Amino acid sequence: MEYLPLREVVFLTLRKKILKGELAPGERLMEVQLAEKLGVSRTPIREAMRMLEKEGLVVMRPRRGAQVAQISLRDLNDVLEVRKTLEMLAIRKACARMKSSDIAAMKQAAGRFEKLVASDGELTEMAEADESFHQSIYEGARNARLTQILENLREQMYRFRFEYLKDENIRRSLVEEHRAIAAAVEGKNEEEAIRLIARHINNQWKAIYISLQDE
Repeated sequence: MEYLPLREVVFLTLRKKILKGELAPGERLMEVQLAEKLGVSRTPIREAMRMLEKEGLVVMRPRRGAQVAQISLRDLNDVLEVRKTLEMLAIRKACARMKSSDIAAMKQAAGRFEKLVASDGELTEMAEADESFHQSIYEGARNARLTQILENLREQMYRFRFEYLKDENIRRSLVEEHRAIAAAVEGKNEEEAIRLIARHINNQWKAIYISLQDE
């Protein structure tokens, strides 16, 4: 059995609470209270805060300490604008460079997401499966620097991804979009794959925008 460092356990616990909305945007995170609630010292709380700050889930305010980051449309626009351009590049390279094992991994990731949607699985698991699908494309592109940049963006996207996955209709649409993207990549239909990944990200933008407007 693998045991995680205490800071990782605290980080994952707080991360889940933020993503699920149990810790609301703008809410102050008091080290003493969190340490008492989680039964740990303040040191792993402090370390977890720094990790959450790197993911964009927590912001540090002078004289006010840590608080849950707001979800802003500006952040959404900035992240998706860059991500769309880079994913179009990644999928272009993936069409040319993917091996049969890469294609199998991509289809497996799409299948896992589909099964979770069909069984109304946990949102966290769905988000991870959605990430895995995109990760399979990055890896198939065979460009380590591109993968590194996209993985950094993936962390910034995680909270937004959680928002749009709350909608059942969006989840079903994503299943169909994943299928179509996978088929285009497998068939090495580069232009179609680029068109589909661009539409995929545009649809995410619309879904998250609507979600934020409803809050």
